[in-house]
Parts: sequence; C-alpha cells; structure tokens
Amino acid sequence: MTDQRQYSGPQSRSAAGDRSPWLIAIVVSIATFMVVLDTAIANVSLRYIAGSLAISVDESTWVVTTYLIANAVVLPASGWLSNVIGRKRFYMLCVATFTVASLLCGLASSLGALILFRILQGLGGGGMPTSEQAMLADTFPPRQRPQAFALYGIAVIVAPTIGPTLGGWITDNYSWHWIFFINVPVGIVSLILVQWLVVEPDVLEREREERLAGGLKVDWIGFALIALSFGALEIVLDRGQIDDWFHSTFIVTCATISACSFVFFIPWELTHDQPIVDIRLLCRRQFAMSFLVMMAVGAVLFGSNQITPQLMQTNFPYTAMLSGLAMMPGGLAMLVMMPIAGQIIGFMQPKYWLAIGLSAVALAMWYSTSLTPDASFGYFATVRILQTIGMPYLFIPINSVAYDGLPQQKTSEGSALINVARNLGGSLGVSLANTELLQRSQFHQARLVENIIPSSPAYQSTLQHMMQYFAPGGSPAGAQGRVISYIGQLVSQQAALMAYIDIFYSWAIFAAVLVPVVLLMVRRVPRQAGQAPGGH
Repeated sequence: MTDQRQYSGPQSRSAAGDRSPWLIAIVVSIATFMVVLDTAIANVSLRYIAGSLAISVDESTWVVTTYLIANAVVLPASGWLSNVIGRKRFYMLCVATFTVASLLCGLASSLGALILFRILQGLGGGGMPTSEQAMLADTFPPRQRPQAFALYGIAVIVAPTIGPTLGGWITDNYSWHWIFFINVPVGIVSLILVQWLVVEPDVLEREREERLAGGLKVDWIGFALIALSFGALEIVLDRGQIDDWFHSTFIVTCATISACSFVFFIPWELTHDQPIVDIRLLCRRQFAMSFLVMMAVGAVLFGSNQITPQLMQTNFPYTAMLSGLAMMPGGLAMLVMMPIAGQIIGFMQPKYWLAIGLSAVALAMWYSTSLTPDASFGYFATVRILQTIGMPYLFIPINSVAYDGLPQQKTSEGSALINVARNLGGSLGVSLANTELLQRSQFHQARLVENIIPSSPAYQSTLQHMMQYFAPGGSPAGAQGRVISYIGQLVSQQAALMAYIDIFYSWAIFAAVLVPVVLLMVRRVPRQAGQAPGGH
C-alpha cells in the first residue's frame, strides 16, 4: 500500500489528481506526436520550400538545421525551467509557443522569416518531452510505468515513421505550408485538454515557492555554455557533410566553440549551487547507462528513419510518398508491439529486455545487408518491420532503469537528460551514417572502376553488346559515348548500394557490441510491491 499512497496522497506528485492516470498519458502523447512528427515531416518538403521561396536546396536545409539547433539549446535547460516556472505552466507555454510558431511558419513568405519561426518552433518543441516524461514518472507507480511509457512510446517512435509519408502526400496534393498548418488544431486541442485534465500537484508548487523564496538565481553562464556547446555541435553534425567537414573554416569554428564550451561547462555546473543542468545525475551508474543506451537507440532509430527512405529515393524509383508507404509497416509493427511490451516487461529484469531488444536490432540490420539492386517494395517493408520490432524492448526498459532510484525532486532534470540523449544520439546517427555513405561510396567506386579498363576483354565485350543495343544500325561513335555514360551511371549506383550495405553492417555490429555491455553494466532493479517476480 505504500506504493499507492505515494502516488495518490497529499504529498502526491501525480499530474492526474483524482482522474485516471491513463488520461494524462493520452493527453501528453498528443503533443508529443505532433512535435516528433514535425521533426520528420519537413525533410521531404525541402525541394518544394526551395522552389516556392526561390532559394537553393542547400539554403532550404537551414529550415531543418535551425529547428534542431533551437531544440538542442532549450532541451538541457528544460528541467530547470519546468521547476522554476511550474511543470504544467511550462508545458502549456511550450505547446502554445509551438502552435503559434507553426502557424507563422505556414504563413512565412521568405527564408529569413521561416528560419526565425522555425527557431521559435524548436524552442517550444524542445521543452515538451521533459515535462511529459516527468508527469508520467510521477503519475504512475514503478510497476505501471512500463505500460505508461509504452503508450507514450507509440507517439515517439511511430511519428517519425509516418512523417515522410504524410509530408510527401501533403506537399504532392496541397502545398508545403500545410505541413505546418496541421499542427495548429492539434496544438489547440492539446492546450484545452491539458488545462482541463492535468493537475499541478501542491507539493510541486511548494517546492517551486521554496526555490524562489531567496530570489531567482539563474545560472546564466551555465545556460550560455550549454547553449553554445549543443547549438554549435548541432550545426557541425547537420552541416558537416554538406560543407565538407573539417575542410570548412565554418565547421572548424563551430566544432571549436562546441568543444571549448563543453570543457568549461562541466566544472562550472559541478561547482554551482543551482546548476541549469544537473550533470551529477550522470554519476549514477543506472542513469548513466540509460543515457548511453538511449543515445544508441536514438542513433539507430533516427538514422534508419532517414537512411532507408533516402536509399529508396536515390537507388530505386520511389517517390517520397511511396518510400514512406514502404516504411509504414514498421510503424504499424511498433504500434502492435508497444502495448505487448508494456505488459510483459515486468516479468523479467529490464537489462535482459535491453539485451533482447539490442539483439533483435542487430539481427535485423544484419538481414538488411541482403539488399540487392532488384529489391522489391515487399522487401523494404519486411526489412523495416524487422528493424523496428525490437525498439519497444529498448525504449520502455530504458525509462524503467533511468528512473530507478532517482530522487522524486530530480524527475524533471532526469527527463531532460534522457531526451538530450535521444536527440543527440539521433543527430550523431544521421550524421555518421551520411558520412559513411559518402566515404564508402567513393571507396567502392574506386574499386569497381579498377576493373573498367580498355584492355579488359570483359569490358570490350560488354561495350560491343551494349553499342548494338544503343545504336542498332546507327552511328557507332555516338553510341559509344552513351554506353560509357551508362556504364559510369551503373558503377555509381552499385557503389552507393554497397555503401548502404556497409551502413547496415555497422549498425548490426554496433548493436551486437552493446549487448554484453548492457548485461554487465546495468544493475538489477528492485522488485516493487504487487509486481511480477523479477520486474520493475
């Protein structure tokens, strides 16, 4: 009964009050779905945005980059902001900011205006996940958290899967403005439901008043350092490939700013009385392991969400919408598996589920290396299902382990760091995958070209046969040029395909290496009252 009193008595930190906690889980998942969807939906519309605003495609990528930078800047400090402003107030402020910014983005008539409003949108979206996960952790007792995070996880994991499909359909049938306008009614509904159903517990209000009693002491230096560190790092990761990495003075400058800011940030926060980011939480073994595994999940999830549609649209004749449809079965698989995972995870220690989830990801990525030039729609759909089916067994146990033993008053700070891990891992995963794609494409192309020499009998035979196809009874001189161009195109496509296979190999090895690490480093989670043996 102690467990129940803790979540329903006068000292309760629950956001549900006298209502069902499942209502709160549903309400906070609405805005989550909207924010995560918006992260993925804009990528497929960049060509349309560039054409509409009369800018280059390269310039249009700043629409995505600035959103991610704003997200990265506000997210580490969102736990502190939630405690100072009030959890419910801060959450509603973030939803309102995101909704208004979405409307302004849709109305923007220039790149400058769109970038400004995307920054505002990123600031609003970046603050939401911290309050949402803190609400879930405080509203549900440990034995029910897996089911709660399973419901929340449906929004977090499924939204990036349907984002490309929805974005492609909207831009093909309407205009890019509507990828932002669709957020407005969802945001309004979310605000109404939060105001109506979500409760701000008295204990949180008392803690806030005590915190402000001696005057508001803002860690401006800490905030500036973490904003510079993460903001500059996001620029490096998102623009590095485009600007040729460290051959670019701009990228070198951003990398230096990020590194120096982070070096100064750590000792400053460790010695500050009221740090903007409580990095001492990372000294806790359980929480630190959750942070690292969440980074790995973010890298694989967001990396595969971008790389797989990119593969279908560059090496295969798929439109943005069709590639999104091929990704859809993976989202449906997670939709089915999340509730199942939430129910059965309590029957075994979280670290074993983490090992199972990582093993499933490793095997799926290994199977993905069977990619061939004539791969069908069914093949891509099957691969995507296999790639995502193990994700629920990572996402839910990570949260169970992260909040194990965490002081209740540190829930918001812990949520902020876990979301930092997911976003940082996602940015790293996408950046490293694109870098590996370019380098391995160049490597394979160089190896393939070594065999294409005029003195090779096989090359001469192929050239003669193809010339008969390209110019039956026509000019051999003109046909030879077209044949050589066609062979060059084939070599380039084959090299790219082999590079994608290398990426899948890398992810498979990465996930497999993490399995023993998780088993050795993650401690057993104590059994809670009323819970199945061995569960959390």
